[in-house]
Amino acid sequence: MELHFHGAVGQVTGSMHRLRVNGRDILLDCGLFQGRRAEADRENRQLPDWAAQAHALVLSHAHLDHSGNIPTLAKHGFKGNVFCTPCTRDLCAVMLRDAAMIQEQDARYINRRNAREGVEHKVEPLYDLADAQRAVSLMVSVGLHRPMMVAPGVTVTFHEAGHVLGSAVVQLDLEEKGVRRRLLFTGDLGREALPLLPSPEIVPDVDVLMTESTYGDRLHAEFQSTDDELGEIVRTTIDRGGRVYIPSFALERAQEVLFALTRLAADGKLPKVPIYVDSPLAVSITEIYKLHPEGLASSVQQRLLERIDPFSPPGMRYVTDVEDSKAIQTSGEPCIVIAGSGMCEAGRIVHHFRSGLEDAKNAVVIAGFMAQHTLGRRLVEGRKEVKVLGVPRDVRARVHSLQGLSAHADKKGLLDYVHRTRKRGRLGTAVIVHGEDKPRQALAQSIKDAGVPEVIVPQRGHVVSL
Repeated sequence: MELHFHGAVGQVTGSMHRLRVNGRDILLDCGLFQGRRAEADRENRQLPDWAAQAHALVLSHAHLDHSGNIPTLAKHGFKGNVFCTPCTRDLCAVMLRDAAMIQEQDARYINRRNAREGVEHKVEPLYDLADAQRAVSLMVSVGLHRPMMVAPGVTVTFHEAGHVLGSAVVQLDLEEKGVRRRLLFTGDLGREALPLLPSPEIVPDVDVLMTESTYGDRLHAEFQSTDDELGEIVRTTIDRGGRVYIPSFALERAQEVLFALTRLAADGKLPKVPIYVDSPLAVSITEIYKLHPEGLASSVQQRLLERIDPFSPPGMRYVTDVEDSKAIQTSGEPCIVIAGSGMCEAGRIVHHFRSGLEDAKNAVVIAGFMAQHTLGRRLVEGRKEVKVLGVPRDVRARVHSLQGLSAHADKKGLLDYVHRTRKRGRLGTAVIVHGEDKPRQALAQSIKDAGVPEVIVPQRGHVVSL
C-alpha cells in the first residue's frame, strides 16, 4: 500500500494523488493546475503515463482544481469509474462542459488577435466538449455514508466536508496481504458553521490523515465582520460612481457572495444598484444548489422550504448572453459585477478587467485564495501593472482582499479537525498536501506539536508507504 504525490504538493491547484493497493492504481482527484499560462498548459497536458491506465478515480468535490482535468484523462483513454457524491456529479456535468467551452472560446479569441498581429503560433484548447461529456459519463454517484468497493482491497465511504455543495471527506479502508489501514483524505476541508453548508464530519479510527493546508498559517475573519466590510466597500465605491468587480468561482464563492449581499440588503446596508451575475455557469450551479437542499445548512433548507431565495439580493440580474455581457462592460453605470473565473485566469471577469482595472473609481474584491502566478494573485500583491489577455493594463482600481468568505478551514479549523480525529481513534500519521510550502510547513509543525507521531510534507514524486 503506497501513496504517490503528483499534484497539489507545494501549491493549491492540480490536485492529483496515486493510491496503489494490490497492484491497482486509484487516482484521488484529477484537477487543473493554475498559474503561469505556459507552465499551466504544459502541466495539464502532460499527465503521468500511469494515470490513464488507473483502475478508478475517487473525486472529493467539483472544484476545477480537483476535477477539471478529468476530461484530459478521458481524452488519453481512461475508462475506469469516477466515484463521487450525487451533488458533485451534477455540478461536474455543467462545470466540465463549461470549462471546455471557455477554453475553446479563449483559444479562438487569442488566435484571432495573434492573426491580426502576424503571430503564427496557434493555441489549442486542452480538451473539447466531447472530452468533457465523456468524462461525465464515467461518473458514478455514491451517497454519503454508503461504503462502496472501488477496487480489490479498497472501500470508499464519503462524509460531509462542508467546503462546497457535495464536497466529501474521503474515507478509504484498505487491505493488502492481511494488513488493514484506514486512510482519510480531506479534499478541501470546510469551516465550522458556514452560512450555507453543514460542518465537516469526523471519521473514527483513522490511521493516516491526508489533509489540505491552504490556510495552514493564518486565521479568517468572522462572517459578520466580513459582511460589514463588504457592505462598506460597496457603499463607498458606488458613492464615488464606481463599479465593484468580484471575481468568483461559479461554485460556492458566487453563492456565498450572493447570500452575503442578500443578508446586507435585509439589514439595509446595501445600496440599490444593479447586481450582475455575469456567468452562465453560476446561474446553472445556483439552480443545482436549490435542487439539493439536503446538502445545505439546516437554516438554508428552511428558507428554501419557505420559498425564500437565499441567492437573490434586490437588483440581481443573471447574465448569460455574451452581447449582454459586452453591454455591461461598455455602459459605465455604477453596479456590482460577479463573474468568473475565481483566480481571474479566464472567463468573463478578464473581459471586464480590460477597461475596469484602469478606472480609479472602481474596486476589485478578492474573496478567496489566489494561487501563485495567477492574475488574481498579482492583484492581491498590489501590482501596478498586470497583463489581461496578454495586454498590459495599469491597475488604478482599488483592490480589496476579503478572506472571511473563504470556504476553506483556516489554521485553527484544520488543527481542530486533527485533534478531533485523534480523539476518535488511532491517528499515527498526517500527510500535508494542497498548500504552498510556507503554510504546509507551519501546519506540519503545529500538528507535530499536537502529538501526532509522524508528520510528512511530501514533494512531487514522493512515495509514502502505508
